[in-house]
Amino acid sequence: METFGRVSINVFQLMILTLFLMCMTTNSVEAQEPPLPPDSEMEALHEIAADLGKKDWNFNENPCNNKSTWFTPSPPLNVELAVNNSTVTCNCSFPNGECHIDGIYLRGQDLNGVLPRSLSKLSYLKTIDLHRNYINGTIPREWAAMELEFVSLSMNHLSGLIPGYLGNITTLVYLSLENNVFSGTIPPELGKLVNLENLILSANYLTGEFPSALSNLSKLTELRISSNNFTGKIPNNFQSWKQLEKLEIQASGFEGPIPPNLAVLNNLTELRISDLHGESSKFPNLRNMTNLRRLMLRSCNISGPIPEYIWELSRLQILYSSCFISIFILYVDLSFNKLEGKISGSNSLTTTEYMYLTSNLLTGPIPDWLNTRDGRYQIDLSYNNFSESFEPDPCRENLNLFKSSSGGKHLGLDNCLKNFPCSRDRYSVHINCGGGATAIGDINYEGDEDSGGPAKYFPIKETWETSSTGHFWDTSGTAKAYIAQNVSMLRTNNSGLYTKARLSPLSLTYYFRCLANGNYTVTLHFAEIVIRQNSSFQSLGRRIFDVYVQEKLELEDFNIANVAKGVDQEVIKRFKTVVRDKTLTIRFHWAGKGTTATPKRGTYGPLISAISVESDFKPPDPNGWKRKMKFVVAAAVSVLCLILVILGILWWKGYFGDKISREQVLRGLDLQTGFFTFRQMKAATNNFDIENKIGEGGFGSVYKGVLLDGTIIAVKQLSSKSRQGDREFLNELAMIAGLQHPNLVRLYGCCVEGNQLLLVYEYLENNSLARALFGPKESQLKLDWPTRQKICLGIAKGLAFLHEESSLKIVHRDIKTTNVLLDGDLNAKISDFGLAKFDEEENTHISTRVAGTIGYMAPEYALWGYLTYKADVYSFGIVALEIVAGKNNTRYRPEEDYVCLQDWALVLQQKGNLMELVDPTLGSEFNREEALRMTKVALLCTNPSPALRPIMSEVVKMLQGRSLVPELIMDPSIFGDESRFGALRDQINQMQPRKPSETSTFTPSSDSAVLPGSSSMSV
Repeated sequence: METFGRVSINVFQLMILTLFLMCMTTNSVEAQEPPLPPDSEMEALHEIAADLGKKDWNFNENPCNNKSTWFTPSPPLNVELAVNNSTVTCNCSFPNGECHIDGIYLRGQDLNGVLPRSLSKLSYLKTIDLHRNYINGTIPREWAAMELEFVSLSMNHLSGLIPGYLGNITTLVYLSLENNVFSGTIPPELGKLVNLENLILSANYLTGEFPSALSNLSKLTELRISSNNFTGKIPNNFQSWKQLEKLEIQASGFEGPIPPNLAVLNNLTELRISDLHGESSKFPNLRNMTNLRRLMLRSCNISGPIPEYIWELSRLQILYSSCFISIFILYVDLSFNKLEGKISGSNSLTTTEYMYLTSNLLTGPIPDWLNTRDGRYQIDLSYNNFSESFEPDPCRENLNLFKSSSGGKHLGLDNCLKNFPCSRDRYSVHINCGGGATAIGDINYEGDEDSGGPAKYFPIKETWETSSTGHFWDTSGTAKAYIAQNVSMLRTNNSGLYTKARLSPLSLTYYFRCLANGNYTVTLHFAEIVIRQNSSFQSLGRRIFDVYVQEKLELEDFNIANVAKGVDQEVIKRFKTVVRDKTLTIRFHWAGKGTTATPKRGTYGPLISAISVESDFKPPDPNGWKRKMKFVVAAAVSVLCLILVILGILWWKGYFGDKISREQVLRGLDLQTGFFTFRQMKAATNNFDIENKIGEGGFGSVYKGVLLDGTIIAVKQLSSKSRQGDREFLNELAMIAGLQHPNLVRLYGCCVEGNQLLLVYEYLENNSLARALFGPKESQLKLDWPTRQKICLGIAKGLAFLHEESSLKIVHRDIKTTNVLLDGDLNAKISDFGLAKFDEEENTHISTRVAGTIGYMAPEYALWGYLTYKADVYSFGIVALEIVAGKNNTRYRPEEDYVCLQDWALVLQQKGNLMELVDPTLGSEFNREEALRMTKVALLCTNPSPALRPIMSEVVKMLQGRSLVPELIMDPSIFGDESRFGALRDQINQMQPRKPSETSTFTPSSDSAVLPGSSSMSV
């Protein structure tokens, strides 16, 4: 027994020892580090790091050791939920115990290199995830030989075409190229990716039609192709894509209608289609999409009623009114369609948290069950034609009924608006959108700090209200989602307006009440304070939206950062509009374009910093009678001007005949009523004192005058010696009375008494452009280059108005620097329409008596009396040359070989030295590119052939740099010598007299201030 006992103890001890050794061995195995990948893979990692710009990998550590600095928390399978990390993963399950790199995850690293070709050296690599970086270039061809399964290159700066050789990676299951700058068409070779389940190409610049070859991708569960520039019909490969669970086609450029075979996609959990052009469509069949959680059919031109089965679905959570759909939906958007009919009265939608039916044609009563929804539910019925059947709670923050009934009324909001009655008419409103009250100079901006919301109408002040519509998709909405906060250093003026801004994921309306009717200027302040400007994925966003003023589209595809040429820079846009019914609407709308994922998901939609609304008229006198009196006077003036226009036209056409005198024509008309009396003119000009004389025109003198109310005027006294004076007077009055343009001299009125013919104009304190450029030294103005550019552009705009935009198409016939006047701000205004004639639109040209000034007249007009708009274009070209050179065309002869300034300019053009033409008084203080452009435009306008001259609207675009100036070099020999130029004058002088209407005559212009010695002659 004792022996047995000793043996038992020894066995027991041996067992303990054995177990101890086994544990030690196990611990030793557990503590053993996995082997390094092969040297070739480590070498490839060095090259990959260099290409990507990855500098913090520690190559002294084993990348397959999950305790090394190579490894951060394991990446989730869902890329959209992935946090920023730097991870290299290995597969160490090979039979021989080797480890090979099978995954590289570099998310949100701001890497700014290129995609590495050496990635192909990692033969076992399955996953490459580089989203949210700043990688440039394109996809290397070497990748086509790999057996990759997961490729995410989203939110980078990759460009060029999507290479067709990607179709060779037939092992691919996931491919995301979202939010890059790829262009061109989708390569049909991608149809060879038969194992592909996820294809994401949104937010690029892809064009062309959707390739039919992609119908081979029968395993697709996710397809996103939003925000591109495709053409043709919306893809209808749905019979081949029955496994689809997520389909997104927002603002991709496709045309409707929505294909009927969409109904076969019974596995869909998410459906987004928006902004389809072309044909309208009926509501698609969604009855069998029992798994649908998210639905968007917005701006799809869908008409007809909403199917009844939609209202029977009890698991809807969001309904937007742009394109209608339903069944197990978390998010639904059916807005901006043409949906008709009623909303079901059923109370089955007990879990519908978000319902957006914005901007449709829905009618009937608003169901009572909508009033039972608490703050968790967001319902937007704005912009519809409902009738009211219940009294909603006033000022509800989750039920938007803005303009919800016919006539634009706000149903159920009367009690809310009772807190803000219109106490009086307003003439200006200033709002700091999203920010607090602030003062900028003399302007006090009201605060607009309401948090906003997905379906919210909020009356803020007596004079304005706000309607906010939309939900930021793919994000968890927060209370701060609808106000942007700038956390960077602002470098703009008036930074108080740009620290915060109001955001909207779909539609944001500012509605102004209590405004006096009339003309207004709307000023909108923008600054991009969310997207950044650096070599980071945070700078890759493209915010694009539309702006409507009084429902007129004023800005389409507006990109703040592009217009401002950077972020945190202010952009100010001004628009003219008319207020009627004392209301004004400014609406900001997102049409699905641009990016949605950077700097973070949900970054998109309109952003507005501040709004100013100012009347273009002065508030009325408190007594009121003055305003009424002005209205009566204005009405009388308008009626009399109309009568004069008619008389002038009839007289010009010869209906009165030569036997009827001016007194007979004007008999019976009390022209002094509403106009100026001769006594008023004498008092204003101090009895036409010589000291008030400011110029001598072709028909008489021009005087400065001051009316009793202090208004300074210019009085043109037409001479009665000219037998054409009466006719020219009525013609000029008829022309000018109805014309209003910033670059035309304004006519205040007239005076007709006995033999007195007087025109009363606005007074322009800086006289004529001729005097400013090359008049007597004491009267010359120092015109810097920006001012010259502004003057030249102003003349061009004025002529474009006369030729193409005004109701009376007018050829001026005597454009020259003495007929261009300058106001106090040196804005150019064209004067003297006494020589202008109507252009009968059925005629291709006007053959009439020649009237103009040598040095400015087009050759075809001077020689043959052939008059078209192109004669004014020629004269403008001469004026533009004078503005550049600061010299008079006919007086400047640098050498005996040159006839005039134009001749010299043509020679300089052939020599390629046009900059020698620029006024030397400017020194180097001018924009060389603008000067060269203006000179080329001027020479283009003075082409001897009228057919080769541009029209004035094209000239405006060229001067603004919005279109290229055609290269057309003319032969200066057309002005080769003095005898040839003189021959033109002799030919005109020797013309035999013909009928009065055919006599070729140089008639001196009636300009406001002809300088002594100007080249005008009469034959």
